[in-house]
Amino acid sequence: MNASRLSVVTGGASGIGLACVRQLVQRGDRVVVLDLPDSRLAPDLEREGVQFVACDVLDEASVAAAAAEVEDRIGAVAVLVNSAGIIQPRLAPEALDMALWDRVVGVDLRGTYLSCVAFGTRMAARGSGAIVNIASIVGSRSAPLHVYAPAKAAVISLTRCLATEWGRSGVRVNCVSPGYTQTPALQAAIDRGDRDPAELVASTALGRMVDPQEVACGVAFLASDAASAITGVDLPIDAGWLVGTSWHTYGGVPAARPADSPKVN
Repeated sequence: MNASRLSVVTGGASGIGLACVRQLVQRGDRVVVLDLPDSRLAPDLEREGVQFVACDVLDEASVAAAAAEVEDRIGAVAVLVNSAGIIQPRLAPEALDMALWDRVVGVDLRGTYLSCVAFGTRMAARGSGAIVNIASIVGSRSAPLHVYAPAKAAVISLTRCLATEWGRSGVRVNCVSPGYTQTPALQAAIDRGDRDPAELVASTALGRMVDPQEVACGVAFLASDAASAITGVDLPIDAGWLVGTSWHTYGGVPAARPADSPKVN
Protein backbone atom coordinates (compact mmCIF):
# COMPACT_ATOMS: atom_id res chain seq x y z
CA MET A 1 0.00 0.00 0.00
CA ASN A 2 0.95 3.65 -0.33
CA ALA A 3 3.12 4.36 2.71
CA SER A 4 2.19 8.05 2.58
CA ARG A 5 -1.53 7.39 3.01
CA LEU A 6 -2.88 9.10 6.13
CA SER A 7 -5.76 7.44 7.95
CA VAL A 8 -7.81 8.77 10.87
CA VAL A 9 -9.71 6.50 13.25
CA THR A 10 -12.22 7.98 15.69
CA GLY A 11 -12.57 5.95 18.88
CA GLY A 12 -9.27 4.34 17.97
CA ALA A 13 -7.95 3.91 21.51
CA SER A 14 -10.00 0.80 22.28
CA GLY A 15 -12.23 -1.97 20.96
CA ILE A 16 -12.91 -2.27 17.25
CA GLY A 17 -11.30 1.11 16.64
CA LEU A 18 -8.04 -0.08 18.17
CA ALA A 19 -8.09 -3.18 15.97
CA CYS A 20 -8.63 -0.95 12.92
CA VAL A 21 -5.67 1.21 13.89
CA ARG A 22 -3.40 -1.83 14.15
CA GLN A 23 -4.62 -3.19 10.82
CA LEU A 24 -4.05 0.11 9.03
CA VAL A 25 -0.57 0.45 10.55
CA GLN A 26 0.21 -3.09 9.41
CA ARG A 27 -0.70 -2.25 5.83
CA GLY A 28 1.66 0.75 5.90
CA ASP A 29 -0.60 3.72 6.64
CA ARG A 30 0.28 6.64 8.84
CA VAL A 31 -2.50 6.72 11.41
CA VAL A 32 -3.99 9.34 13.70
CA VAL A 33 -6.30 8.33 16.54
CA LEU A 34 -9.09 10.68 17.58
CA ASP A 35 -10.48 9.87 21.00
CA LEU A 36 -11.49 11.44 24.29
CA PRO A 37 -8.83 13.51 26.08
CA ASP A 38 -8.39 10.96 28.88
CA SER A 39 -7.71 8.12 26.41
CA ARG A 40 -4.22 6.73 25.92
CA LEU A 41 -2.50 5.07 23.00
CA ALA A 42 -1.25 1.52 23.47
CA PRO A 43 2.58 1.48 23.80
CA ASP A 44 3.01 -0.55 20.61
CA LEU A 45 1.12 2.09 18.63
CA GLU A 46 3.30 4.87 20.01
CA ARG A 47 6.36 2.94 18.88
CA GLU A 48 4.80 2.66 15.41
CA GLY A 49 4.44 6.43 15.20
CA VAL A 50 0.67 6.57 15.61
CA GLN A 51 -0.38 10.06 16.66
CA PHE A 52 -3.17 11.06 19.04
CA VAL A 53 -5.48 14.05 18.81
CA ALA A 54 -8.04 14.65 21.56
CA CYS A 55 -11.59 14.84 20.27
CA ASP A 56 -15.10 14.48 21.66
CA VAL A 57 -17.36 13.55 18.75
CA LEU A 58 -20.36 14.88 20.70
CA ASP A 59 -18.91 18.39 20.42
CA GLU A 60 -19.13 19.98 16.97
CA ALA A 61 -16.36 22.46 17.75
CA SER A 62 -14.10 19.68 19.03
CA VAL A 63 -14.56 17.66 15.83
CA ALA A 64 -13.93 20.70 13.64
CA ALA A 65 -10.82 21.61 15.60
CA ALA A 66 -9.47 18.05 15.48
CA ALA A 67 -9.98 17.85 11.70
CA ALA A 68 -8.24 21.20 11.22
CA GLU A 69 -5.33 20.16 13.43
CA VAL A 70 -4.81 16.87 11.61
CA GLU A 71 -5.00 18.43 8.16
CA ASP A 72 -2.83 21.44 9.02
CA ARG A 73 -0.22 19.76 11.21
CA ILE A 74 -0.01 16.20 9.90
CA GLY A 75 -1.38 16.12 6.38
CA ALA A 76 -4.28 15.47 4.03
CA VAL A 77 -6.46 12.62 5.24
CA ALA A 78 -7.11 9.86 2.72
CA VAL A 79 -9.09 7.47 4.95
CA LEU A 80 -11.54 8.09 7.79
CA VAL A 81 -12.82 5.28 9.98
CA ASN A 82 -15.66 6.27 12.29
CA SER A 83 -15.50 3.85 15.21
CA ALA A 84 -16.37 6.13 18.12
CA GLY A 85 -19.53 4.78 19.70
CA ILE A 86 -21.25 3.64 22.85
CA ILE A 87 -23.69 0.83 23.58
CA GLN A 88 -26.75 0.69 25.82
CA PRO A 89 -28.13 -1.79 28.33
CA ARG A 90 -31.30 -3.66 27.43
CA LEU A 91 -34.17 -1.49 28.68
CA ALA A 92 -37.90 -1.31 28.01
CA PRO A 93 -38.90 2.02 26.43
CA GLU A 94 -40.59 3.21 29.61
CA ALA A 95 -37.34 2.57 31.50
CA LEU A 96 -35.05 4.20 28.95
CA ASP A 97 -33.92 7.53 30.32
CA MET A 98 -33.92 10.24 27.66
CA ALA A 99 -30.53 11.49 28.77
CA LEU A 100 -29.12 8.07 27.83
CA TRP A 101 -31.12 8.14 24.58
CA ASP A 102 -29.67 11.52 23.68
CA ARG A 103 -26.13 10.43 24.50
CA VAL A 104 -26.26 7.23 22.42
CA VAL A 105 -27.76 9.04 19.44
CA GLY A 106 -25.29 11.88 19.97
CA VAL A 107 -22.20 9.71 19.92
CA ASP A 108 -23.24 6.97 17.51
CA LEU A 109 -25.11 8.99 14.89
CA ARG A 110 -24.39 12.69 15.36
CA GLY A 111 -20.72 12.04 16.08
CA THR A 112 -20.41 9.92 12.93
CA TYR A 113 -22.11 12.63 10.89
CA LEU A 114 -19.94 15.42 12.29
CA SER A 115 -16.76 13.47 11.59
CA CYS A 116 -17.89 12.60 8.08
CA VAL A 117 -18.63 16.24 7.32
CA ALA A 118 -15.41 17.58 8.86
CA PHE A 119 -13.15 15.20 6.92
CA GLY A 120 -15.34 14.24 3.96
CA THR A 121 -15.81 17.84 2.84
CA ARG A 122 -12.04 18.19 2.60
CA MET A 123 -11.74 14.88 0.75
CA ALA A 124 -14.39 15.96 -1.75
CA ALA A 125 -12.58 19.24 -2.36
CA ARG A 126 -9.40 17.26 -3.14
CA GLY A 127 -11.25 14.75 -5.31
CA SER A 128 -10.43 11.56 -3.41
CA GLY A 129 -10.94 9.73 -0.14
CA ALA A 130 -12.53 6.76 1.58
CA ILE A 131 -14.76 6.72 4.64
CA VAL A 132 -15.80 3.60 6.54
CA ASN A 133 -18.43 3.91 9.27
CA ILE A 134 -18.97 1.29 11.97
CA ALA A 135 -22.65 0.36 12.14
CA SER A 136 -24.07 -2.86 13.64
CA ILE A 137 -26.11 -5.90 12.68
CA VAL A 138 -28.87 -4.65 14.98
CA GLY A 139 -29.25 -1.72 12.60
CA SER A 140 -30.78 -4.22 10.16
CA ARG A 141 -32.97 -6.19 12.56
CA SER A 142 -35.42 -5.72 15.40
CA ALA A 143 -33.71 -5.73 18.81
CA PRO A 144 -34.59 -4.71 22.40
CA LEU A 145 -32.12 -1.82 22.09
CA HIS A 146 -34.49 1.03 21.44
CA VAL A 147 -31.88 3.70 20.90
CA TYR A 148 -28.70 1.85 19.86
CA ALA A 149 -30.43 -0.13 17.08
CA PRO A 150 -32.18 2.89 15.52
CA ALA A 151 -28.97 4.93 15.78
CA LYS A 152 -27.00 2.26 13.94
CA ALA A 153 -29.76 1.91 11.34
CA ALA A 154 -29.40 5.63 10.79
CA VAL A 155 -25.63 5.24 10.34
CA ILE A 156 -26.32 2.74 7.54
CA SER A 157 -28.72 5.20 5.91
CA LEU A 158 -26.28 8.08 6.39
CA THR A 159 -23.56 6.04 4.70
CA ARG A 160 -25.71 5.57 1.61
CA CYS A 161 -26.67 9.25 1.51
CA LEU A 162 -23.09 10.48 1.73
CA ALA A 163 -21.87 7.87 -0.77
CA THR A 164 -24.15 9.43 -3.35
CA GLU A 165 -23.50 13.01 -2.24
CA TRP A 166 -19.73 12.74 -2.66
CA GLY A 167 -19.39 9.97 -5.24
CA ARG A 168 -18.74 12.24 -8.23
CA SER A 169 -16.17 14.03 -6.09
CA GLY A 170 -14.11 10.85 -5.73
CA VAL A 171 -15.07 10.00 -2.13
CA ARG A 172 -16.28 6.48 -1.35
CA VAL A 173 -18.41 5.98 1.78
CA ASN A 174 -19.16 2.50 3.12
CA CYS A 175 -19.95 0.90 6.44
CA VAL A 176 -19.46 -2.41 8.18
CA SER A 177 -21.96 -4.00 10.54
CA PRO A 178 -20.16 -6.10 13.13
CA GLY A 179 -21.95 -8.92 14.86
CA TYR A 180 -21.29 -9.81 18.48
CA THR A 181 -17.61 -8.95 18.68
CA GLN A 182 -15.28 -9.89 21.52
CA THR A 183 -14.50 -6.37 22.71
CA PRO A 184 -13.98 -5.18 26.29
CA ALA A 185 -17.42 -3.53 26.14
CA LEU A 186 -19.15 -6.80 25.25
CA GLN A 187 -17.13 -8.69 27.84
CA ALA A 188 -18.23 -6.19 30.47
CA ALA A 189 -21.86 -6.78 29.47
CA ILE A 190 -21.31 -10.53 29.76
CA ASP A 191 -19.70 -10.09 33.18
CA ARG A 192 -22.69 -8.01 34.32
CA GLY A 193 -25.05 -10.74 33.18
CA ASP A 194 -26.56 -8.56 30.47
CA ARG A 195 -25.48 -10.98 27.72
CA ASP A 196 -25.29 -14.78 27.64
CA PRO A 197 -22.39 -15.99 25.41
CA ALA A 198 -24.29 -19.15 24.53
CA GLU A 199 -27.21 -17.12 23.23
CA LEU A 200 -24.90 -14.82 21.28
CA VAL A 201 -23.46 -17.67 19.22
CA ALA A 202 -26.58 -19.86 18.98
CA SER A 203 -27.91 -18.03 15.94
CA THR A 204 -24.64 -17.60 14.04
CA ALA A 205 -23.98 -19.78 11.02
CA LEU A 206 -20.35 -20.18 12.10
CA GLY A 207 -21.21 -20.92 15.74
CA ARG A 208 -18.94 -18.29 17.27
CA MET A 209 -18.47 -14.61 17.97
CA VAL A 210 -16.38 -12.22 15.91
CA ASP A 211 -12.81 -11.17 16.67
CA PRO A 212 -12.14 -7.41 16.43
CA GLN A 213 -9.33 -8.12 13.97
CA GLU A 214 -11.85 -9.67 11.59
CA VAL A 215 -13.84 -6.45 11.59
CA ALA A 216 -10.65 -4.47 11.06
CA CYS A 217 -9.77 -6.55 8.00
CA GLY A 218 -13.13 -5.71 6.44
CA VAL A 219 -12.64 -2.03 7.21
CA ALA A 220 -9.16 -2.04 5.69
CA PHE A 221 -10.47 -3.70 2.53
CA LEU A 222 -13.25 -1.14 2.03
CA ALA A 223 -10.74 1.67 2.60
CA SER A 224 -8.26 0.21 0.12
CA ASP A 225 -7.79 0.59 -3.63
CA ALA A 226 -8.97 -3.02 -3.99
CA ALA A 227 -12.48 -1.70 -3.24
CA SER A 228 -12.23 1.22 -5.66
CA ALA A 229 -15.62 0.49 -7.27
CA ILE A 230 -17.45 -0.12 -3.98
CA THR A 231 -19.44 2.63 -2.33
CA GLY A 232 -22.66 2.86 -0.35
CA VAL A 233 -22.53 -0.72 0.92
CA ASP A 234 -23.17 -2.13 4.39
CA LEU A 235 -20.88 -5.12 4.91
CA PRO A 236 -21.99 -7.48 7.70
CA ILE A 237 -19.09 -9.04 9.60
CA ASP A 238 -21.15 -11.16 11.93
CA ALA A 239 -20.14 -14.85 11.75
CA GLY A 240 -23.42 -15.41 9.93
CA TRP A 241 -25.79 -14.02 12.57
CA LEU A 242 -28.02 -12.28 10.05
CA VAL A 243 -28.49 -15.44 7.99
CA GLY A 244 -28.79 -17.75 10.98
CA THR A 245 -31.40 -16.09 13.18
CA SER A 246 -34.45 -17.18 11.17
CA TRP A 247 -33.36 -20.83 11.35
CA HIS A 248 -34.58 -21.01 14.95
CA THR A 249 -38.10 -21.40 13.59
CA TYR A 250 -36.84 -24.58 11.93
CA GLY A 251 -35.03 -26.01 14.94
CA GLY A 252 -31.81 -23.99 14.78
CA VAL A 253 -28.61 -23.84 12.76
CA PRO A 254 -27.43 -27.37 11.81
CA ALA A 255 -24.52 -28.81 13.75
CA ALA A 256 -21.21 -29.47 12.05
CA ARG A 257 -21.11 -32.57 9.86
CA PRO A 258 -19.06 -35.43 11.33
CA ALA A 259 -15.57 -35.63 9.89
CA ASP A 260 -16.26 -39.16 8.64
CA SER A 261 -19.53 -38.29 6.88
CA PRO A 262 -20.06 -40.33 3.72
CA LYS A 263 -19.21 -38.46 0.54
CA VAL A 264 -21.82 -37.96 -2.16
CA ASN A 265 -20.64 -38.68 -5.69
